[in-house]
Amino acid sequence: MREILIGVVASMFFAVTFILNRSMELSGGSWVWSASLRFIFMVPFLLLIVVFRKNLKALLTEMKSRPFKWLGWSFMGFVLFYAPITYAASYGPGWLVAGSWQMTIVAGTLLGPLFYVTIQTEAGPVKARQKIPLRALLFSTIIFIGVILIQWQKAASLTVGGIAVGVLPVAIAAFAYPLGNRKMMEVCGGRLDTFQRVLGMTLASLPFWLMLSLYGFFREGAPTSNQLFQSFIVAISSGVIATTLFFIATDRVRNDQEKLASVEATQSTQVVFVMMGEVFLLSSPLPNGLATIGLSVIILGMFMHSYYSKKPQVVKIVKTNEYSV
Repeated sequence: MREILIGVVASMFFAVTFILNRSMELSGGSWVWSASLRFIFMVPFLLLIVVFRKNLKALLTEMKSRPFKWLGWSFMGFVLFYAPITYAASYGPGWLVAGSWQMTIVAGTLLGPLFYVTIQTEAGPVKARQKIPLRALLFSTIIFIGVILIQWQKAASLTVGGIAVGVLPVAIAAFAYPLGNRKMMEVCGGRLDTFQRVLGMTLASLPFWLMLSLYGFFREGAPTSNQLFQSFIVAISSGVIATTLFFIATDRVRNDQEKLASVEATQSTQVVFVMMGEVFLLSSPLPNGLATIGLSVIILGMFMHSYYSKKPQVVKIVKTNEYSV
């Protein structure tokens, strides 16, 4: 499926986040600036793209019509996603944060009942609460097991406290990101393209990032030139390129929970890219045999997701005159 390939490419660019966030922390940079600068730097690039495509007016009109939904779900999808991740990177290594982040492939599958799908009945189309796609959940769980095997080599050296600060904030982010993304797709209803939606969510979350920057300035001082440069790279690679690609992929399959889960499962490949990046850039040790097995399990899970997501979906016609949701 083409969307899965797009998701894998997005994951490669997303991996830059975990590597550089850890690098900035090791060089003395504050997680507050790592979080806020990424989204502040994203604004001019996304704005230029949307203006060039002559789509800014439509975006502002859409945001004005539902301001509280834009603020709320953008806070969920961007602020509660990225702030906890950068906070965790200040206490734990990049591989731990990247590995913990893979909880999102299971979290996204579990979010199905929070959304509705239109089904055809004899009385006409009605909305029904979606069910958890059990097959997709099984494949996502297989992938998550592979991620655990990859992390097992290094996890033995961590303390309980190190695991807590490196995992718990990421667990919040793992649920917040797919929930915010899916809810914004629901709010937009196909009226905006991906660039408009990413820019809209960035603008809606900007007040929170500016407040966080103000807090960082008075508490930590101004960011260093090195942190400014690395945050700029993260903004381009992860914020603009990866986010846009990932949102394109999820938007294409937004009406199919199983295919959506398959696309979200591509984020598991971030662990592989982070592991490779830390080996070459931060001189981390090579993975052992158990990690190789974990990598094989991830590939198997991704193959199963891809294979079964290609199968046509059967639409049920419900023979009833009444339907309650």
